[in-house]
Amino acid sequence: MRRPTYVCYDTSFVTGQDWVIFVYSHCPGKPRDALDQSHSSIYARSCIRTLKSVQVEHVAPQVYSTRCCSSVSVPRITTHYTVHPREKDPRWEGVEMERFADEADVVVVGGGPAGLSAAIRLKQLANQHEKELRVCVVEKASQIGAHTLSGACLETTALSELIPDWRERGAPLNTPVTEDKFSIFTEKYRIPVPILPGLPMNNHGNYLVRLGHFVRWLGEQAEELGVELYPGYAAAEVLFHEDGSVKGIATNDVGISKDGSPKDVFERGMELHAKVTMFGEGCHGHLAKQLYKQFNLRENCEPQTYAIGLKELWVIDEKKWRPGRTEHSVGWPLNRNTYGGSFLYHLNEGEPLVALGFVVGLDYTNPYLSPFREFQRWKHHPFIKSTLEGGNRIAYGARALNEGGFQSIPKLTFPGGMLIGCSPGFMNVPKIKGTHTAMKSGMLAAEAAFSKIADENLQSETAGLYVPEYEEDLKKSWIWKELHAVRNIRPSFHNYFGLYGGMVYTGIFYWIFRGKEPWTLKHNGLDAAQLKPAKDCTPIDYPKPDGKISFDLLSSVALSGTNHEHDQPAHLTLKDDSVPVAQNLAIYDGPEQRFCPAGVYEYVPQETGDGMRLQINAQNCVHCKTCDIKDPSQNINWVVPEGSGGPAYNGM
Repeated sequence: MRRPTYVCYDTSFVTGQDWVIFVYSHCPGKPRDALDQSHSSIYARSCIRTLKSVQVEHVAPQVYSTRCCSSVSVPRITTHYTVHPREKDPRWEGVEMERFADEADVVVVGGGPAGLSAAIRLKQLANQHEKELRVCVVEKASQIGAHTLSGACLETTALSELIPDWRERGAPLNTPVTEDKFSIFTEKYRIPVPILPGLPMNNHGNYLVRLGHFVRWLGEQAEELGVELYPGYAAAEVLFHEDGSVKGIATNDVGISKDGSPKDVFERGMELHAKVTMFGEGCHGHLAKQLYKQFNLRENCEPQTYAIGLKELWVIDEKKWRPGRTEHSVGWPLNRNTYGGSFLYHLNEGEPLVALGFVVGLDYTNPYLSPFREFQRWKHHPFIKSTLEGGNRIAYGARALNEGGFQSIPKLTFPGGMLIGCSPGFMNVPKIKGTHTAMKSGMLAAEAAFSKIADENLQSETAGLYVPEYEEDLKKSWIWKELHAVRNIRPSFHNYFGLYGGMVYTGIFYWIFRGKEPWTLKHNGLDAAQLKPAKDCTPIDYPKPDGKISFDLLSSVALSGTNHEHDQPAHLTLKDDSVPVAQNLAIYDGPEQRFCPAGVYEYVPQETGDGMRLQINAQNCVHCKTCDIKDPSQNINWVVPEGSGGPAYNGM
């Protein structure tokens, strides 16, 4: 029987047992950029209603691509040129591969807090010294701020240094913190914990913000100063001079079919050359990974350790709204040996809005754990549920966070370039804050780079300028002091008592001694190496979502606004297509199905009925990078898709 097709206006592909619903990303006649959060919410609800109307006696839906796009339709799962070079592919013979090149003084990769702060500081210095300086920022999101996601509780230290008159300039910091609550959750109860002055969770003087809006405002300040912003252009490749120094970056090619062949509209990316290139890609940047290896930048530091943060925005009953209140919790639903916690912030944005989220350390050991479903379960705690009841969820997203802190900071400078922001990782883990440190790192990098670029008598040993002064200055700054003081808090959780042992350590050695203990604890190693075989672990029985407080992946991914050109090679590449079934499924029962917060990975039966195969639904990806980090085989390599692809967050 032929299956009827329905059309809804949303962002993902949905399938049931006997029905297929194609869900598109745009409203007809209206550009995607114009879709605000209310549109997303309306179309998501419309799609869900349609699904429910046809889902009687059917299997629960999952977010993924249509069957015609399965890996069986091509000879391999991975078709990306980074795995299968085009030089060896006869379909690429005769295709024009020359790229247009442009020159700048500084190229910044990533239009986030660090990248934009660096760009702003560079132009401030250039204007102050009456120097001509071309600064270009490339950002893979379609709009500045569209890929930005954070809690976010913002410390204004770096902002006040960068733009002292930020209030007069209309910075969107509308909610000063007025109240802090911290709790230990059991399944039914809340144990309040006093927040004493000086403890990391004391947020007096901070602001609750929608970080995407703040980043967009930073972009406006940068443009006013003459910074060139290029949203929708993903930096796909690091370019090198003959002497090995960084020359700049190349943006991604467009017009490549899903099978890896060139389309008629194929166009090469563009090269941007610079004296200095700053890499501020955010957590686990794919270019930074290459630079770590190229320049051996992680030789003298510990491996980075990460967490995944999942977030939602809700409009709640105004009677329950307490603008300026922050609520943090640890404990249930996680066990004492799984690092994690939650936040719930009451924002003053003209409507009774709350931002809530759940963070899970990616060094967890049970392959059956699903961070997304832990988040949904957490919302049913009586203390949280009472706030959300009667409310309306309007947004969802996820991203990875650096948690290695002081011990995991790599070498930051190399000939022609430097690492800034969350790319190397300056997050203050116990505070759950990294925006202020990211901004400061960008400012320090800008000041050091400008001194070199503006020196007319400088004789550089390499074609790309080497600026070691940036790292030296950072080690003298308040960033270094702040991260050193909290360096032992995250690794202190690796003890028999887990969470509770870590809290005791924090109380004694941070609150009393301010991190001055003469030792530095170590992390447990790579997060990917922490999973135990499935046979040694107990499956976790998660409750079904109720559609009011908790939700499935379908409705969640829809609210992220994520969208990718479907006919392009999957940007979730596999080094070896045979590894997922032979190792991940066989040993760990396919953990990528559970640690991905967007339903990108699933194991489905072979069409022949002979075993299982991995299906990659790349169009669902929200660019969190968790798969690249947590994959126990380290076989997944996240690379950039075509520019503008990915989530379309509105003030996340």
